[in-house]
Parts: sequence; structure tokens; C-alpha cells
Amino acid sequence: MAEPAASSTISPTPVAVGDRIAAIDIGSNSVRVVVAEVLEGDGYRVVDEERENTRLAASLSETGRLSPTAMDATLAALGSFATMASGQGVKRVRAIATSAVRDAANGQEFCQRVYESLGLKVEVISAREEARLAFMSVARAFDVAGREVAIADIGGGSTEIVLASSGMIDQCYATRLGAVRVSEDHGLCGAVNEEQLREASDAVDRQLRRHAKKPSFEPEMLYGTGGTFTAMASMLIGKNGGDGSNVWGYRAGRVEILHLLTDLSQLPLEKRKKVSGLNPQRADIIVGGLLVIERIMSHLKVNTVQVHTRGVRDGVLLTMVRDGRSQGKPVPPEARRDAVELFAKSCGVDLTHARQVARIAARLLEQLAEPLGLDPADRELMETAAILSNVGYLINFDKHHKHSYQLILNSELSGFERRELQLVANIARYHRGSHPKKKHEGYAELGEEDRERVAQLAAILRLALALDRTHQQQVADLACAVSEGRVEIAVSSRENAEGDLWAARRKVDLFEKVFRRQVVFAEAG
Repeated sequence: MAEPAASSTISPTPVAVGDRIAAIDIGSNSVRVVVAEVLEGDGYRVVDEERENTRLAASLSETGRLSPTAMDATLAALGSFATMASGQGVKRVRAIATSAVRDAANGQEFCQRVYESLGLKVEVISAREEARLAFMSVARAFDVAGREVAIADIGGGSTEIVLASSGMIDQCYATRLGAVRVSEDHGLCGAVNEEQLREASDAVDRQLRRHAKKPSFEPEMLYGTGGTFTAMASMLIGKNGGDGSNVWGYRAGRVEILHLLTDLSQLPLEKRKKVSGLNPQRADIIVGGLLVIERIMSHLKVNTVQVHTRGVRDGVLLTMVRDGRSQGKPVPPEARRDAVELFAKSCGVDLTHARQVARIAARLLEQLAEPLGLDPADRELMETAAILSNVGYLINFDKHHKHSYQLILNSELSGFERRELQLVANIARYHRGSHPKKKHEGYAELGEEDRERVAQLAAILRLALALDRTHQQQVADLACAVSEGRVEIAVSSRENAEGDLWAARRKVDLFEKVFRRQVVFAEAG
């Protein structure tokens, strides 16, 4: 199985206005290339694009491997794309591979073959990164600010689902529900009877229940990216007498999609190929793809889907432009802090309270670092987590710490590397609720050293938050004294801080567990 690589592992090449760049998407069903010219700001214009249906995932479900025939066809297509890019004067190419290469036992072997033959490095991206790129594209094309929405990116081998609130990613879900995979696994490539369709529908529902938990809100709109959505829109437009050539922004209701699914499922493959608006090369996988759309809508309780024709490739190009513009320009600490506070403010955080918590947390870390063996350089991580700990209120109060984790992880804060965001997100996630556990997905992804850092800093953050429980900024300063089995914290207050001290005494459990010392609070004399 090929190892997914985070986008941050690829060093961006500086780009300027007028430069040409190219994004190549190696998918389960097709391979696509988009050549674009960099514009002012963070935009681009498409110069050329091409696609080839190579069915890279054709035998993957049966064998767990990419077939030699499919790899040969894909390699030939990539060779043509490389020639096209060279002829267009492209300065930088970024090639990504998704589900098929990610899941195949010989996926890395295929990537190596591409590099040896063409000198092209293929970046196998994670399902989360795939979802993030699709969301980036949708958020740029549609007004999602102040709205609760869902995005589904349906490929040949997988479907990624994003839940977003007020323009912020709350959850990313990855499923093995691609149009090719579902069609082949459940025999939907030709005419299908009612029982077959019902069994396939039940199987899709099981996957969704397992891998895409019900959201804490009901999305008002589902945005769809990928060939299944564009084919759906084209067929529905054709059904109403249109030519289906311009499908961007097309809206369809769940009932319409269900009727289209039912009609197509009853047709043998040869008749399906002749349906107006449907590319004959997609005829054998369209029923599986439509079934995934309809069941996602049912699962999320959303009645309308709007089609977006760009998606992941657009997200790749936008990332190339953004990263290329910032290459060689380190973000100063004050700009990082400004980005953190702007993000917090956009999520409705009480900044006065957040800044007080950050100040208290930094003061605790400063005094406890030497006696407890902590790293004073973690101050920025500590302060960032303090300011962002309650961004999850944007979604809802219940389990807001878990929503904070997701929002921070997907925030792309200016100047922060992926690993730093992981640490901040985990520290914020454990500011309340259960203690860190290895069975928790985000925490388990960290190395042993970083897990220890998270637990220590989260323990301090819990105390800092409690010391401004009243949101009145009563704590002026504090002094810590550390002994063999005890930490004494003397609190200097402006007026009456008894409410904050009461809260802090109730939040010592994680600290005492992590540092194996009793915590005692007192008001300074």
C-alpha cells in the first residue's frame, strides 16, 4: 500500500504572475491534467485541460493490486500530459494520486515507475487531504460563510465527505464508496433488479454509519464534486430538453436523483450508454455513483445538492499558487498571533477571556518548566491552544472540545506547519472532557514524545481556563512552588477570585495524574 504524504512534505516552487503551473490528478477511474496561468492575488486562469479514462482501479477490489494493463494505460496518459505541460511552458507540475494508488499493495511500485519513466514525482495524498482540497475549491466558488453545509467528493474508489460551519471544516470523513468500487462490488454495471439495488443500498448505508457519523447539525446544502455529480446534472438537464454542456451550479433534489437512479438501474448497459447527457464510458459505473449520492443525502438529511465542476484539482492549483507566493517568506511571530486571533474571532471566541487564559497558561509554563522538565519554547503552542480552545462553540456547546480539535486541524493557520497544528489541536481537544488516551484517533497519530507534550500542556491549559472561569479577568498574577509531591499555586487577584479558584480546584485531576503531584491553590497574601 502506498503511503499517503501530506502536502506540506512537497517544497513549493516560487511562482509569479504569468507563470504557468499544472495539476495532475491520478484517480481510480480517470487521469486528468489542468494547465493554468497564475494571476494577481491568489487566482489563476485555466489554459488547457485534458483527461483519459484509464480505470486504474479496475481490478483493485478483486486482487488488491493495480493491474499491469491499467498501469500501462495510466503511464501512457501521464506521458502525454507531461509533453503537453512542457509545450505549454509550465514551470511547476504537482501530481497527486488518490484512492486507487493509496489502497493498492503495489501503489508505491507504480509511483516509482512513473518517476523512473517520466521524472514525475507522484504525491499519494490522504483521504483527509483530498477532502480538504475539495472543500477549498467549494469555499472559493460558493458563499458558505455563515452556513452549515456538506461537501461530497465522489471518485472511482472512494468518497470523501466534509461537514463545514461558517466556512470552517468541522469534520472530514473518508469512505470506500467510489463509483467504480460500489458498481463492481454489487453488480450494478448492467441492468439491476430491485433486490440487488436494495442490497447495495443497505451496504452503502452500513459504510456511511460506520465511517461518517451523523453531524451535530443538518446541512442546508450538499455540494458535489467529481464526475458522478457532473454526469447526474448533465442527464437531468438533458431530460428536460437542455444540452447539459454547462452544469456548474446545477441544483437537484433528492427525489429527482432517486427517480434517475431507478430508471438507469433498469436499463441494460448498451441502452444506458445512449442516455442523453451520459458519457458512454461512465455508463457502467453511473448507477453505483448515483446510489452513493442518494444515500449520502439520506444519511445527512439534506434534500438539495449543488454541482461544482472543479473540486480537488482546483484545490491543488489554489494551493500551488498560495504556497508558491509565500515560498521564502517566513511568517513572523506577530503575524502568526494575528492569524490565530483572527481565526478565533471568526469562530465567535470571547477574545478578552481567551487572551487572559493564554497569559495565565504562559505564566504557569514559565514557572513550571524547569522544576517539571518542560520546554519553555512550547509557550507559543500553549498560548495558541489557549486562544483557540473554545472555537468549537461555533458548532455547538456539547462536545465543543472535539469540534475545536477538528476546526484547528483543518484551519491552515498562516505560518503553522501541519505538525504544529496537530499539537495545538490535541492540546485544545483535551482542555475538558476525558483524559488523553491512545485509542483516541488524533492523539494516537502523534509520536510518543508529542503525546507526552500534549498531555502536559493540556493539563496546564485546564488550570488556566479554570482560573478565568468567571470571564472577569480577576487573576492578576500567580506564583508556583514545586516540591517532591506537591505544586503550590498562590494567586494574586484584583478583586474576588474565589469563583475562579473554586473552578481551578475542580480541574486538577489531569495535572495531578500527568505530573504525579498534588496541586494546592491559595490566595496570595
